[in-house]
Amino acid sequence: MESVVVWFRKGLRLHDNPALIKAIEHANAKSIPLAPLFVIDPRFAHSSFVGGNRYHFLLESLSDLDRNLKNKYQSKLIVLKGNPVQVFSDMFQSNHPFKVVKVFLESDTEPYALKRDSEIQKLAESFFVEIESFCSHTIFNPIQTIEENGGKPPLTYKSFEGLVYSKLRKIKALPSPDPSHFPSLPVISVSHEIPTLEEMGYSDSDVNFSRALHGGETIALETMEEYLKDHKKVVSFEKPQTSPAEWLPASTTCLSPYLKFGCLSPRLFAVRLLEIEKANPKHSKPPVSLIGQLLWREFFYTVAFGTPNYDSMELNPICRKFSWVSDDEELISKWELAQTGYPWIDALMTQLKTEGWMHHLGRHSVACFLTRGDLYCSWEKGAKVFDRLLLDADWSLNISNWLWLSASAFFHQYFRVYSPIAFPKKYDPSGKLVRKFLPQLSKFPDKFIYEPWKAPLKIQKECGCIIGKDYPLPIVDHALVSKQNISKHKLAYDNSDAPPSKKAKK
Repeated sequence: MESVVVWFRKGLRLHDNPALIKAIEHANAKSIPLAPLFVIDPRFAHSSFVGGNRYHFLLESLSDLDRNLKNKYQSKLIVLKGNPVQVFSDMFQSNHPFKVVKVFLESDTEPYALKRDSEIQKLAESFFVEIESFCSHTIFNPIQTIEENGGKPPLTYKSFEGLVYSKLRKIKALPSPDPSHFPSLPVISVSHEIPTLEEMGYSDSDVNFSRALHGGETIALETMEEYLKDHKKVVSFEKPQTSPAEWLPASTTCLSPYLKFGCLSPRLFAVRLLEIEKANPKHSKPPVSLIGQLLWREFFYTVAFGTPNYDSMELNPICRKFSWVSDDEELISKWELAQTGYPWIDALMTQLKTEGWMHHLGRHSVACFLTRGDLYCSWEKGAKVFDRLLLDADWSLNISNWLWLSASAFFHQYFRVYSPIAFPKKYDPSGKLVRKFLPQLSKFPDKFIYEPWKAPLKIQKECGCIIGKDYPLPIVDHALVSKQNISKHKLAYDNSDAPPSKKAKK
């Protein structure tokens, strides 16, 4: 029997899902079943590519979507495994259990997705199957924004804001579908259940099941509404004023993983924020406000889509070229494995591995340390680690932030380096985050918590941690190498033409 498919991809939700709404309308008009589909691509199901915490978050989100489809619509999520091109090739065949005649989906702008979708589009045309896509993972369509900017992506936040800010008041978020109009499922005779972590090649040791954030639209909406209850906090929010010393994401919205997986619509979040701002005329403004943070997300998506070779230094037209010591795998490994000898950096990297989350200023600290601050290793190496371990790892945002923190694009004040000692003292003088994630240092006095190598041997023994034995000595001298690296960056800046983004300011 012929069927319509709504392909859930970056939007694992029922609310504000235009592809789902249109699929329902089409299925009802043709009196044919609707297959809610998710395709598990084996390319991403590997612990060396996607960490266990994030993959578990994905499976939690799929289970929540399936549960909501069952409970609210007497439907379910059909999960198929395999290369999406081959999966759709099979479904377009006349002998498939639910032969697909039309596909509705959410558009995707990442390079891998664009190549994949192009192949599926050509395949669909050969079978006379129509594919209809909708932009709903971002508030504004990057393609349209680039067209309005003369065919090139805006390279500063301010110029991007000028293109889209007046449109914010016009955006709307669609409600979840009406249960009484939801089409029936096709007859399913193929394996279609959500796999377990074990079936996907992960073990329990790959996952922290007690981490703070868990996946799904249900939790996403509850988290958003709970945060938005406090209007004073919402309207006074200024991102730089939040604390990087939180080991739970208490000083921020906790919503970034839900936006990444599409469990929460950015349009719905924006609409709710604008309602609160309208009722409270005195509120913070972009770029530091919550609306401003959503616009940063939109800006980076737009630049990433419109810039070739965005995830590499070479052939990337907006990326400055530096002579990174990219081949020093030992330095990179010690940074990743929390063995730098700097407690602030090692605590944050431990938090990343165990929780899959880190405050944005913590991310700034460890990114600066790896690149222009201390180790002078390539930002490309760090981006891959973040992409594997962060719950909210998003290709466009991740690459953009590494370009920024390495002073390769957007940000050009390379001489502003995060100290792994002075910076955390400002937010956490007693070292609570260090004591949480590096328990071997938990007994050190506040005076030595960020410089334990300076503690007298007697104190080290009393604390049960000998520096150089139970916890490593610093792998570099920050005071020395940071000055050397600033000089390297200055020389590179002086000897090269500035890319178009030099004047960008955050």
